[in-house]
Amino acid sequence: MTDFELHLPESPERRVLLVSGSPRTGGNTDAVLALCAEEFAAHGIATETARICDIDLHPCTGCEACRVTGTCIAFRDGMNELYPVIERSRGLVIASPTYNYTVTPEIKAFIDRLYPYYEFEEPRPGPYKARLAGQGRLMIPVGICEQNQASEMRYTIPVMRDALEVVGYETVTEVAITGHFYKGTVASDQPVIDRVRAAAAAMAERMVA
Repeated sequence: MTDFELHLPESPERRVLLVSGSPRTGGNTDAVLALCAEEFAAHGIATETARICDIDLHPCTGCEACRVTGTCIAFRDGMNELYPVIERSRGLVIASPTYNYTVTPEIKAFIDRLYPYYEFEEPRPGPYKARLAGQGRLMIPVGICEQNQASEMRYTIPVMRDALEVVGYETVTEVAITGHFYKGTVASDQPVIDRVRAAAAAMAERMVA
């Protein structure tokens, strides 16, 4: 049994990890996550925030050593500090602005570095399963774009939703925010504020039930 397996809890705590994929500090993505944090706090749920651009996080190189070790040994970086936070948090809110119809490079790097949470059977390709599955983990993917049509986001939310569901999360709801580019403007958009708070409240109610 590897150290990674020894640290994996049987039941995650009633807390939520908020992941920002925006390289712009204090922008709309951060504002949305701040709203989520406030709503979770109102329901007695602790949160931790990870701004990927502030973390020393190397992109996955596909070395696949983690298939043997159960954890990433290619790098000793900020992701190794995030793994325990992921493991102890039952909830996840992952948010990204739209870059060329999809998530930012920061979010893509974060998702790829979740590869150690899979267990594979031989011979290749073989079936696989997620170590985090079956623990009641919940997720809200949030996408933000400048254009007014949600279709302009294209793959932003599906990339986060589909990848994290395979890792072991259940999607509570999705939040697509359109028409926002200038820094922090979502903080004065009441309909957006209401939708974000409602999404966070829906997850909170599931967690405290």
